[in-house]
Formats: sequence, structure tokens, C-alpha cells
Amino acid sequence: MARDGRVRELMTKIEQSITIAAPVERVFAVARNVEAFPEFMADLKSLTVRERNEEGTRTVTEWVGLIREFKMTIKWTQEDLWDTAHYRDDFNMLSGDMDSMKGYWQFTPVDAQSTRFESLVNYEYNVPLIGAMVQNLIKKKMTENLQATMDAIKRRAEEGTG
Repeated sequence: MARDGRVRELMTKIEQSITIAAPVERVFAVARNVEAFPEFMADLKSLTVRERNEEGTRTVTEWVGLIREFKMTIKWTQEDLWDTAHYRDDFNMLSGDMDSMKGYWQFTPVDAQSTRFESLVNYEYNVPLIGAMVQNLIKKKMTENLQATMDAIKRRAEEGTG
């Protein structure tokens, strides 16, 4: 049990992967262009870059996502560490509506014209007295959102826009 009296559950893990018919450099460039995300991600109301180092390898961003079924928004600020040599983004929530969230996006060339996009997200969202059914609904929404994000990056990279 946590100090605040809530029962602490283990972090929930979501792992997904897709193959994208585009070179790894293009896919990685689309993923790093976070300012464009609200243009092509339906459940993202806004994304604001608060910090970016000169090399572009570290960003701090504020996100506002939409959960249409509940007519609500979910907000968080996250730090991203972009490893350009290995086509990887490691992210960590700094503050927000969830208790915690962290994970990575890994982009791996399959061949010269295709990329494997793997994502792992660990999150914790504890609300006193919310049942397993609601926790399962939250996991379902988080999984759907991650899949929609990956699909949107796939479409954008395959179209050649970024």
C-alpha cells in the first residue's frame, strides 16, 4: 500500500509493433516532428514544445489528449531523449493526470525501404476505489491511442510527408 493509502498496482505495460513501407530515416524524421502531430492525430488536441536542446536530442513537451467517449481531456508533460544514432526515443512523463508513464519508440530498418516501429509504454493510473473494469477500460483506451499514433506515423511516413 502506498503512503497515501491507495493500493498500488504494478505498472501496466503495452507493447506494439508495426512495419512501415518507408526508410528508417524518413520514419524517424516524422516521429521527431512532434509539432505536426495534432495535424494528423485525431485524439490529440494539442502538443506544445516547451524545451528543445540545440541538437534536438532532448525535448520537453506538453500534451493534451482527447478521450471522446468520456468527453474529457488528459494532460501530461513528458521528456523525450532522441537517440539519432540508434533511431530511438526514450520518454518519461514529468507531470500530468496519470501517476506515471514511460517507455520508448524504437525504429529498426528491415531493409532499405521498410522500417519496424516498436513501442513499449509502461503507465500507472490509480484512482481510489476504481474497479478492475475501469482499469481495463483505461488500458483499452491507452492501447487504442498508441495504435492510432503508430498508424498515423506510418501513414505520414508512407505518404512521404513529414
